[in-house]
Amino acid sequence: MLQIKTFTPAGGGSREWHAIITPSSGLMTFEAQLAEVQAEVAALRERYPESHPVMQRWFLSDPANQSPHIPGDAGCATSVVGQSPLSGTKIALWLWLSEGGETTRLDDNRFCYRHGRWKHIIEGGRHADALTSFEATVKILSDSESFLQSQQGSLLGNCVRTWFFVHDVDVNYRGVVEGRNMVFEWLGLSPSTRFIASTGIGGSHPRPEVNVQMDSYSLLPMLEGQMQQINDPEYLNPTVEYGVAFERATAIDYGDRRHLFISGTASIDNKGEVVHVGDIRRQTERMLTNIEALLRKGECRFEDVMHLIVYLRDPADYEVVNAIFAERLPMIPRVIVIAPVCRPEWLVETECMAVGRRDTSLPPF
Repeated sequence: MLQIKTFTPAGGGSREWHAIITPSSGLMTFEAQLAEVQAEVAALRERYPESHPVMQRWFLSDPANQSPHIPGDAGCATSVVGQSPLSGTKIALWLWLSEGGETTRLDDNRFCYRHGRWKHIIEGGRHADALTSFEATVKILSDSESFLQSQQGSLLGNCVRTWFFVHDVDVNYRGVVEGRNMVFEWLGLSPSTRFIASTGIGGSHPRPEVNVQMDSYSLLPMLEGQMQQINDPEYLNPTVEYGVAFERATAIDYGDRRHLFISGTASIDNKGEVVHVGDIRRQTERMLTNIEALLRKGECRFEDVMHLIVYLRDPADYEVVNAIFAERLPMIPRVIVIAPVCRPEWLVETECMAVGRRDTSLPPF
């Protein structure tokens, strides 16, 4: 099944597509489900021959056994995460496509998508073997900083978005937080400069000895005033108040559009407290209220959201949460997966990306 949304800038320009693709039935073998998803991707590329992959993520129910079958020649940064889709299938795919441009493999799973004057640097599935979550986070971020410097960039100046997938998040998330805090302090990321939009969530690597893997997205060059950090203190507190270093959302402006990256967002208030403990329905509603507040502060609306990734701690909550999204946001591509949030009291978390029309003096996307 293909869910897709298209952004077309006013007055022409490069289109974007965000797609969520799932098999039509969970009763098929994994191989048959994968073949069906691949056929949908091929049909999508045939329908839009001018499209070019920017990045993609596979959600798998059993990554240790399934990941060897995932194709490695997608032409873009690819990550594979053990987060079982809750639609009853073994596999789901998120795919971000853009019109035109070209992609170059830089090393391992680092790719550069060039479009216009911009270089979009994407890392997929970066990890460090057999290290604690603290050690792995320090190594992964330090390696990313070194790599961005080789491209005349840095985490402080150019990294827009990160995703941390943490094995046994209830145990290992603290190490990720402490490692990230330490590296950011070294590199000058602080409340007085900026942090990076991020999701830190439960998710397993195909190899059990890997405690942390990270995807990231950076933009080079970054022009003065092009990037803005977004929060709404009426609804959500700054994350630094509870010892965590990430931005609630980050906006990147171009001449013809705004990309708004909203971090993993849960049922939290402006004091940093979990709201509606134990009530999945009310937590979902408060989470959507918080996302709407961030969209509003970022000068976007739910109508501009291109995809939703929804994380649930308890699969028994799927029917309730899916019904809420189906009623409120039926036209936005979404996938709902099993992935515990970083605090056990949070039952649900959602991240998204919006693309809004702009007309500025900056170069177009």
